[in-house]
Amino acid sequence: MIHENAKKRKKNRLLNGIMNRSICWLCSLFRDGTNRVISKISLEEVLQWSQSFEKLMTTKYGPIVYKSYLKTEYSDENMEFWLACEKYKKILSQRKRISEAQKLFKEFIQPQAPKEINIDSPVREGITLKIQEPTQCCFDEAQKIVYLHMERDSYPRFLSSQIYQSLIFTLSAQQQSTVCLKEEK
Repeated sequence: MIHENAKKRKKNRLLNGIMNRSICWLCSLFRDGTNRVISKISLEEVLQWSQSFEKLMTTKYGPIVYKSYLKTEYSDENMEFWLACEKYKKILSQRKRISEAQKLFKEFIQPQAPKEINIDSPVREGITLKIQEPTQCCFDEAQKIVYLHMERDSYPRFLSSQIYQSLIFTLSAQQQSTVCLKEEK
């Protein structure tokens, strides 16, 4: 019995070592100013991401993890633009909307923008015309295009990526380790 417990403890230490190495990139995403991990991500949430792109985008941590994956593909400007549009739509003040629309235009829409997104010329020209008196929906068409790019191109690669697969493995191992520890008690 004592020998079996020692084996289980050794297995748990080994799993924890694997988990720590596999999840360190994720932990850095969820640290607060004091360098503590502020939240836990659940295996259930992570598994939901594979059901649909919409599920990924509507869960608490999906967009954060997906954006970190997009950085590895050098296409995180898509997620940044999409999130900025979501924030932009909530602006009620016309004055602030004009200012924010100009920022979005300069950062993502205008030709040779620092984070230029891949949209067709008619959409770009339409936004250029609307930018003088922007409405809450002036970026909607571009946002839909970017969403479709992410859904059709990057999302399938994300699901088969090492980031996503190691996250599932790590959280599964962590959950299994927790069950083993409860059984030992």
